[in-house]
Amino acid sequence: MKLLSSLIILGTAIGSAAENNPLRYESLKQEIRQSIARGNAWLKSQQKPEGYWDDEGIPAFTALALTAATRDPAVNRKVALPEHIEKGFNWLLAQQKEDGGIYNRGLSVYNTATSVTAMTATQQEKFEPAIVKARKHLIGSQWDIGQKKETDNLNDGGVGYGSKNDHTDMSNTYLAIEALALSKKVVEDGKFGDQPDLDWDAAVTFLSRCQNLEQTNDQKWASSDPKNKGGFIYAPGQSKAGEDKLPDGRTALRSYGSISYAGLLSFIYAKVSADDPRVIAVKEWLGKNYTTSENPGMGAQGVYYYYQTMSKALSAANINMLKLENGTEADWRRDLGEKLLATQRENGSWVNDNGRWMESNPVLVTAYTVLSLEQIYDSIPE
Repeated sequence: MKLLSSLIILGTAIGSAAENNPLRYESLKQEIRQSIARGNAWLKSQQKPEGYWDDEGIPAFTALALTAATRDPAVNRKVALPEHIEKGFNWLLAQQKEDGGIYNRGLSVYNTATSVTAMTATQQEKFEPAIVKARKHLIGSQWDIGQKKETDNLNDGGVGYGSKNDHTDMSNTYLAIEALALSKKVVEDGKFGDQPDLDWDAAVTFLSRCQNLEQTNDQKWASSDPKNKGGFIYAPGQSKAGEDKLPDGRTALRSYGSISYAGLLSFIYAKVSADDPRVIAVKEWLGKNYTTSENPGMGAQGVYYYYQTMSKALSAANINMLKLENGTEADWRRDLGEKLLATQRENGSWVNDNGRWMESNPVLVTAYTVLSLEQIYDSIPE
């Protein structure tokens, strides 16, 4: 028995050592680096002479392409950025409005948030004044309807596309939270004086109202049924994945993958503890619904957006192996990396055969995918 116990302990130790050995990713890391280079080369070939990508009415396309180019492992951000990247940022800065937003044809939060993230990725001081102005626009877009400083409206604490008579949603809220969290260092040292900040408590309340967890969601529609518990929906009372009829006669709004990863990432940036029941519950839902073959609950719809939120959330959560429902663990970096490598087209781009949420646009999808691969690459343990 002593020999058997010793062998079990030894086997466990060897397995743990193998899991934490960065060399096991060496081949994958080199493949990812090459794939990133090919993806960014294709994106460079799509840049317009004026400096933008695809549609000048949607600066987010340019911002995403610039973030992908800037985060390429081959780019040294400590020196001057490559000429085409500088040209893209010059165009992007020229779109900033007096209210601080970076937009042209509406969707001010979506465009501004992705632009802030792009400028922050450069780590260059020259972009800081524009970042500060854009942060104010994002913070000013947070909803607080009715009694001020009270989350008495469903939308309070959340962010929408920019109009306060429209709606709030998880996608814009997560993008704004991400941009503000990543750029916070710019305003922390006081160089720009006192700066406003997001009402983070209200933001967490909004996030909680988008999660299927009766324990912490104060809305009647929230469900803790086994299929949906812990996952997220698009907005309070609204799911893009439809509904489920429960045995007790109630209707549950279906949780789905991309927005559930956005929810986890938002909780992390809002500094909600890993021991919080909301964080535990969303991780459990993600483990139950883990896959790289589709966007859980949505199929092929928005699957490349799903890959991006997945890579960002699991990296930020410092999850090396994701615990699954059956007790096993998934090596998400390898699974996702190999999936994305296998779907790259011969010319270096990616595209979704399902066009919902603009994913038939190869510029958008290629930027999403390069960013996902860069996230995997950067998160592999040294």
